Amino acid sequence: MAPYRADFAERDNAVLDRSSWKFERLQHFEEQDDPSRDALAEGRWDDALRLLEEEHDDWLSAVRHKEERRAPFHRIRVVEEPLTPYMQWELHALRVQAKAGKGIRVIGADRVREWEPAGGPLPEVVVLGDLVLYEVLYTDGGVLDGCRRYTDPELIRRWTAFIQGLYEQGEDVVSYVDRYVAHLPSPFSARGQV
Repeated sequence: MAPYRADFAERDNAVLDRSSWKFERLQHFEEQDDPSRDALAEGRWDDALRLLEEEHDDWLSAVRHKEERRAPFHRIRVVEEPLTPYMQWELHALRVQAKAGKGIRVIGADRVREWEPAGGPLPEVVVLGDLVLYEVLYTDGGVLDGCRRYTDPELIRRWTAFIQGLYEQGEDVVSYVDRYVAHLPSPFSARGQV
């Protein structure tokens, strides 16, 4: 995954005066090298949430860097219910990022199913400016497995319009989490863990 991350970082840093867009569809990922995610994997819900809150200043710094380059990064997150433990955690993580200034909205899975008739969920997609599109690939277990990079302007335009349209219809993640997620107990409560 190092080649993907290096390529992404280089191209992301080249984006000036343009918006970037991310579409997330899968309901479970295995994120690595993240203390909060590790706490979640160990069933330590309160620690996972505390560690997320500690990331606020790092996200604030990242947002300011994007603002200096006039290169906002917008994200639309598809949410299915009932929430998986991962999704419950990720929504809290996205709330912290949004409170630091990242543009993040959520939309129900019912809003994208018409484009997913038989082939499974839509792919995970990132568009950097109008320069490049990544189809981000994951293993069946949700581990990052690389990407496919596209530079076709028409493909980039269509995906940008699709993601932007969903974003405009979506709900701000902070209000969504405050109304539907923040009051939920630990996803491990029923198993005797907290």
